[in-house]
Amino acid sequence: MSIGIFYGSTTGNTETAAEAINDELGGLATHLANVDDTDPQDLLEYDVLIFGISTWNIGELQADWEYFLPKMEGLDLTGKKIALFGLGDAFGYAENFLDALGLLWDEVKKCGAPELIGVWPTEGYTFDESVGKFDEDHFLGLGLDEDNEPDLHDERIAAWVAKVKGELGLS
Repeated sequence: MSIGIFYGSTTGNTETAAEAINDELGGLATHLANVDDTDPQDLLEYDVLIFGISTWNIGELQADWEYFLPKMEGLDLTGKKIALFGLGDAFGYAENFLDALGLLWDEVKKCGAPELIGVWPTEGYTFDESVGKFDEDHFLGLGLDEDNEPDLHDERIAAWVAKVKGELGLS
């Protein structure tokens, strides 16, 4: 099973989280790259795609993804398993915490019929609204808050990676 991690990062925080997820996967991922340096066809080489994005401004996509997503039009990700992680500011932007997760998934799911894995509980997070929710009790993927809860990153990343590995039958 091949795993590729792709992220967009403006300040370096999403890149750092991607690297931590890669480390936690213990060599299972064979590719780690910014989408800014990626050809959309490269995504087809992997069975599992882990996408990382941060929410910018008031509920907007990170710039690398905003540029990359239109290039994915027509790409068929049917049969691919997709796991998402996102960064946001739950206190400064409580009304749109992790919105980019939802915006990203809305575009990715148009690429055939990929399967979302790694949905993550909203329990333990303080926010008002999010387009990045899977349902009332879960986000579409792992949520990280570098501004307010960086001390929880290691624990959350370890638990989320264990969950993703379990869903992939790799635990």
